[in-house]
Amino acid sequence: MNPIVGNIVQGLIAPVTSLISEFITDKDKAAELAHEISTLAAVQAHENSLAQIDVNKREADSKSLFKGGWRPFVGWVCGTALANNYLIVPYAQAMGYDVPTLDLGEMMPVLLGMLGLGYLRTEERKAGKIA
Repeated sequence: MNPIVGNIVQGLIAPVTSLISEFITDKDKAAELAHEISTLAAVQAHENSLAQIDVNKREADSKSLFKGGWRPFVGWVCGTALANNYLIVPYAQAMGYDVPTLDLGEMMPVLLGMLGLGYLRTEERKAGKIA
């Protein structure tokens, strides 16, 4: 769970658990309810994590070159922009055509981040940590 969210949740849980002892006289029942409320946030965070893992697995299971979610799309867009600037433009200019270059300043951090993550994924596969 995000530490900031965890602190907020704990800040909300503490007053609720202290109120439980004021309204419920049975100490065992009060302790049981306080424990249940305090673990509720952890259970929800765990369920959210499992749901995200399921989405990641389904996204990664796509075998098609063009399918699989946003990653391939961003990769193809970045690859096309690089191909334009470093392949198409020089050859077009050599043949006398004026083809504009694309500003890669904002795209390169995205591309380099994707390439870095792709490398880490490859290393995890080699180590046998992911399928």
